[in-house]
Amino acid sequence: MQVIALLRGVTPTGKNRIPKMSFLVEILEKVGLKKVKTYIQSGNVILETELSKGETAKLIHDTIAKEIGADLSVIIKEKNQLQIAIEENPFNENYDFSRIHLVFTNDSMGEDELKKLENKDFGDEKFIIGSECLYLYLPRDASPKRLNTNYLEKQLSITMTMRKLNVVEHLVELCKK
Repeated sequence: MQVIALLRGVTPTGKNRIPKMSFLVEILEKVGLKKVKTYIQSGNVILETELSKGETAKLIHDTIAKEIGADLSVIIKEKNQLQIAIEENPFNENYDFSRIHLVFTNDSMGEDELKKLENKDFGDEKFIIGSECLYLYLPRDASPKRLNTNYLEKQLSITMTMRKLNVVEHLVELCKK
């Protein structure tokens, strides 16, 4: 099964830095994951595995911790889940495409907590619940951003990671190759 692993917390420097994506590919293939590909330095990995999503996330997390020393959460999604997230994008051409973000999790989200967030006023920032992810619109002039992954994780008590819409589209395209 082909899956996409979204690493949460990759940083350009410091303890959660991944030195080279080619090294990440190497260590993941060494532990039995197949056809490993990465996309950009922020921790997007496409691979094939026979393991469950939970087992795959744990194997990736543990391998990175052991070989690199980074403690990164791993969100696992299938291509069709990302495709649905793209198709359900609630923002039309009136929005700056580069400011649309999708937030993914492995965890279930509490409906009561989601409804509270949905009814909250975030000013120019937008928060919309989708079937595969949460959608955020973060205009350039909204500074500092109120809606971000750390805030959402605290409100929902789960682990999440955020990607720009164009990154998710590229990941789906890479799955076809």
